[in-house]
Amino acid sequence: MASGWANDGAVQDQIDSTVDDAVARARRELPTGESLEFCEMCDEPIPEARRKAIPGVHLCVNCQQKEDAHRARFSPYNRRGSKDSQLR
Repeated sequence: MASGWANDGAVQDQIDSTVDDAVARARRELPTGESLEFCEMCDEPIPEARRKAIPGVHLCVNCQQKEDAHRARFSPYNRRGSKDSQLR
């Protein structure tokens, strides 16, 4: 008899999958290569302390904050829907 509800563990499986996807995405977006001395967006100097703290950094703090805010607006993850409604 089908109840329309996901089987036991399906909710946790979806949560785990969402977390795994988010971690993989974050790792792909980590800076790589040589740190730049000047921001690639605004051409302002990137402080040496930031370049040492984040190897491969390409953006100054201000531009990075703008980029992060832009990405947050277009997140592929549904954070509003209930777990049950996503699994039906």
